Amino acid sequence: MRRLSKTIIATAVTCGLASVAHSAVLPDVQSSSPWFTDGKAAIDKQLAQAPKSKAKNIILFVGDGMGISTITAARILAGQREGNTGEENVLSFEKMPYSAQVKTYNTNQQTPDSAGTMTAMMTGVKTKAGVINIAPDTDRASCDTASGYELKTVIEMAEEKGLSTGIISTARVTHATPAATYAKVPERNWESDDKLPEEAKAAGCKDIAVQLVELEAGDGIDVVMGGGRRHFIPETITDSEGKSGKRTDGRDLTNEWLARYSDQAAFYVEDQAGFAGLDLASTDKLLALFNSSHMQYNADRLSDVGGEPTVTEMTEGALEVLKQNDNGYFLMVESGRIDHGHHAGNAYRALDDTIEFANAIQYAMDNTNPEDTLIMVTADHSHVFTIAGYPQRGNPILGLVKSTDGSGQPKSQPSLASDGMPYTTVGYANGLGFADYGDGNGGDQRYGDDAHTGRVDLSSIDTTQSGFHQEALVPLGSETHAGEDISVHAIGPAAHLLQGVIEQNVIFHVINHAAELGGEAYQ
Repeated sequence: MRRLSKTIIATAVTCGLASVAHSAVLPDVQSSSPWFTDGKAAIDKQLAQAPKSKAKNIILFVGDGMGISTITAARILAGQREGNTGEENVLSFEKMPYSAQVKTYNTNQQTPDSAGTMTAMMTGVKTKAGVINIAPDTDRASCDTASGYELKTVIEMAEEKGLSTGIISTARVTHATPAATYAKVPERNWESDDKLPEEAKAAGCKDIAVQLVELEAGDGIDVVMGGGRRHFIPETITDSEGKSGKRTDGRDLTNEWLARYSDQAAFYVEDQAGFAGLDLASTDKLLALFNSSHMQYNADRLSDVGGEPTVTEMTEGALEVLKQNDNGYFLMVESGRIDHGHHAGNAYRALDDTIEFANAIQYAMDNTNPEDTLIMVTADHSHVFTIAGYPQRGNPILGLVKSTDGSGQPKSQPSLASDGMPYTTVGYANGLGFADYGDGNGGDQRYGDDAHTGRVDLSSIDTTQSGFHQEALVPLGSETHAGEDISVHAIGPAAHLLQGVIEQNVIFHVINHAAELGGEAYQ
């Protein structure tokens, strides 16, 4: 059950007492920011051209690192897995009626990071790379300069209005993208107190995991699912995977979370079996931490101790809990490991996770009402992931390039580069480069090895299997993000506001307007 204060607020809204949004609920540093006011102006312009609309529920899907080339390649791979040529395929969210092109830069970086980009979507204000929900007038990793520049997030506003809230991530729930839904911290790496400098502790800064459990808005987040268990338990405790916690303060935040909601049907689970055993329709609060660190890639998840649910299964479970609230809900679902697959130079896992992400989105579309639920699908940034060469139609997207001959007929042998060796359709502009761990292996294993410079003869290598890592032009310890625009796709109330080319912080204003969260009045 929601607390009485939320019921009173919701009643006021129903009676029309709160039908006009008030900017007073946000700190001045947020509502007066040029990023914020420019975003509001963009929405006002759109509203002048279309009828107003109200959303009871909001679902924001964020494919971390899911740039346009990733969407295209995943679309083709999904189609080829179904026995088709692939190019004609359409992913679930590509069927949505509205879309826009989104600019992703941070205030201090041309190519962004997830902390700054997700802050823009959650608060309406762009900020620096590495900084979570702190205005850009501060220094990274500085508690002193951050004080007074904290920004309020969509989740906090939704909680204050009486909506249910949830976050899902296949990464650690304290990682930058999910953390930006609730935490305010000048350094994204402060996931638990072991990373928090002594001067930051003395200045009153709290680590991200603590901020999740102690969130004061409303009665806190209702559903939290993902990885990152190690940041919630002390170093003296060994979890179900046999791994120790990271906390040096002795706090077990999972127990603190259960104690906070002892008067409700609150549950904490660590694996697939525990999750499957829940009666979600009778659950008020759910904390599920399925891995010590990030959850497994979709291709690997069944090999983990106890097993892990898919992002589709987590989405289904979250909606089962959240839909009990008659006031509505806000849910953020992140496919975080798309990003990690790319960083490792492993296109197979990045694309496989994208396909599963599209399945989760399809589930949400099939099990919500488009008349009262706004669903948006976007990314925080892209990657230096390319689709190139001149492969023939239907060529395996993860395979070697086979072109057509002079008459336009397909060739049976791979095309050769100027060095006399074949090459793949997809590749990376930088990163760790080539590796072949064999089918069923790879992924994060790549980070433990040196970068591979130069070209490799791929003639006898199966480049379509999961252990293959594509070649990269510039050798680096990790492939990097890219700076080009990404996309947002939308269906439901206020979806029409997402058209053309927009700044990333405008996404906040669409959510704010659609759900009438009270952060700012629009036309």
